[in-house]
Amino acid sequence: MQELLRLHAEQQFIEELEELKNNETNSIPENWAMSPQSVVTFIMGGKLKNGFEITPKYIGNRNLIEVAVATLVTDRALLLYGLPGTAKSWVSENIAAAISGDSTLIVQGTAGTGEESIRYGWNYAKLLAEGPSKNSLVETPILKAMKSGKIARIEELTRIGADVQDSLITILSEKALPIPELSTEIQAIKGFNIIATANNRDKGVNELSSALKRRFNTVILPLPENTETEVNIVKQRVNDFHKTMKMPAEKPAIEEIRRVVTIFRELRNGCTIDGSTKLKSPSGTLSTAEAISVVNNGLAMAGYFGDGQIHVKDLISGIYGAIVKDPVNDKVVWQEYLENVVRNRTNWDDIYRASNEM
Repeated sequence: MQELLRLHAEQQFIEELEELKNNETNSIPENWAMSPQSVVTFIMGGKLKNGFEITPKYIGNRNLIEVAVATLVTDRALLLYGLPGTAKSWVSENIAAAISGDSTLIVQGTAGTGEESIRYGWNYAKLLAEGPSKNSLVETPILKAMKSGKIARIEELTRIGADVQDSLITILSEKALPIPELSTEIQAIKGFNIIATANNRDKGVNELSSALKRRFNTVILPLPENTETEVNIVKQRVNDFHKTMKMPAEKPAIEEIRRVVTIFRELRNGCTIDGSTKLKSPSGTLSTAEAISVVNNGLAMAGYFGDGQIHVKDLISGIYGAIVKDPVNDKVVWQEYLENVVRNRTNWDDIYRASNEM
């Protein structure tokens, strides 16, 4: 049997989910697979009474996750809001997996997402042959979630046009979806709710209407508050990647991860870690997700084109590509950082040389 490139959260962490359900001692909302307390444990990690270890899926403020999970017990939908790369999609997927055992009821928001992706569509061959009927109706992930009492997910809600966004208002307020062509409606089963993600940094963002905002409880996921937290996040996700992809390279030394994270944090914040030097920031976000991508790419370089051990030369092209999005302005930002910070920093001369060689 061929191995899948990427497992859904409910597949990847099936053992943990089963252990949480088997050790459940709290009240479980209708159509939930486990209690809200267990959902938070699944996301934040912890040790069960039987000694089983739950790995953390999110490293950050526990209260934010508690608020997010508590929201889904109410009649309000959940909006995970924040800068790109703050684990909004990852948290959304894992919460849905824990609550419904199914994280696949998802609508990917783009500029081309139409109302038929939110409400319902039609099989036009059957529609022409039979006319409007249940048989010719094409159910969206949201409609399926309503009928089964599960969590539906909408990724990048603000990428969707405002008129299409507002097609959610009836679903969220009435918990029903009218189908006038069939003179009927679909009413949501208990357990149904929506988790949406959004950010305000991408081009083409469409602001949510005030009517739609009122139907969401917003939880803002911040960037990691300090270097060590971000290093731990990158380390965990890179180790998962290393295991899943079976890379023919050693796991990266923590010091290499820390240097990548330090570069990104300093340029993102516009000053060095010690606050002694002001820096220009590049046009990109330099998020934690991009740091993970840089290290993963370095693993591939080391495994297939190097000696199996990750070195600066394996990372530098990824670092440069993440920072220099604008070939004129961002290149100046990177060169100034090299000359004013990297060149004078103890034990960072290999980064300076590798960058100049590239």
